[in-house]
Amino acid sequence: MYTPKADDFEFISGRDLNVDLNFASQGYWKGVAIHFRRNKFAVAGVLIVAVIMLFAIFAPLISPYEYQQIVSVTDSAGKQIIAKNLEPQLGTGSAENFADKIFLFGTDDMGRDLWTRTWQGARVSLIIAFVAIFIDMVIGTSFGLISGYFGGRVDNIMQRFLEIESSVPTLVIISILAIFMDKGIGLVIASLLLTEWIGMSKIARAECLKLKEREYVLASRTLGAGSFHIIFKQILPNTIGPIITQVMFSIPVAIFTEAFLSFVGVGIVLPQCSLGSLIEAGFNNITVLPYQILPPISVLALLMLGFNLIGDGFREALAPKLEDM
Repeated sequence: MYTPKADDFEFISGRDLNVDLNFASQGYWKGVAIHFRRNKFAVAGVLIVAVIMLFAIFAPLISPYEYQQIVSVTDSAGKQIIAKNLEPQLGTGSAENFADKIFLFGTDDMGRDLWTRTWQGARVSLIIAFVAIFIDMVIGTSFGLISGYFGGRVDNIMQRFLEIESSVPTLVIISILAIFMDKGIGLVIASLLLTEWIGMSKIARAECLKLKEREYVLASRTLGAGSFHIIFKQILPNTIGPIITQVMFSIPVAIFTEAFLSFVGVGIVLPQCSLGSLIEAGFNNITVLPYQILPPISVLALLMLGFNLIGDGFREALAPKLEDM
């Protein structure tokens, strides 16, 4: 029989013995964050979007040229020469009279620096998308939660209105708005507000129908809580996960819609620029000056890729599979 010795045991110090570190309590959002960080594609999407946003914020500020500035020089004869359609150069003398100028993305047919205009356009597109999606989230979520909670006749009326709204083609709505509104950021945001909240509303309604019969909602109703208190204080916090996922997928759609509107000529007005207006300008010269369309279309593609990767990451993190647990 084995006899225990003094060195077989060791006192544990500096540790709370009441907490099991292997099975410590883990909050819901902490688990979401852990699963999100494990997704390499989602992290790559965050990095892509973060880099583009940093360039959109700071690149126009540190650029030697304004986005609407027409770059020109005066030659020895006193004649003004505009830097039209210069290919990308680093001040190495590749363009006569502009040997000391740096144009990383070249210049457009008006002599404006495409580096500055590309990042200014990305800034405008991101601002429009974020503003529109935020307002759409407020409208769509409220509409869907109210419709799903009250049900019955209220739900029928609200859903018939939703069906009528969704049955009208987007181009028809945009055409009607263009009659009464001037071209520009206001028209683009209004178009997004009228078309992008429908998907958010359907998700919010579905979540509300699933949650409104839960025990905590019944307890709040029994204790005399009002309907809107239950909707926005009890049900809404438990629908944040699917709503965040929908927002991540809606942002690239909004950016693409803005680009499409500017491309067809009902969006941003010159000299202001967005990714769509820059793509439209580059498309007009694509056969002779293809370099002009590459920067804005590359930034647009990377933005849409990044946000879609983030959306996929949130979707998997909010509902992880059993093998990922």
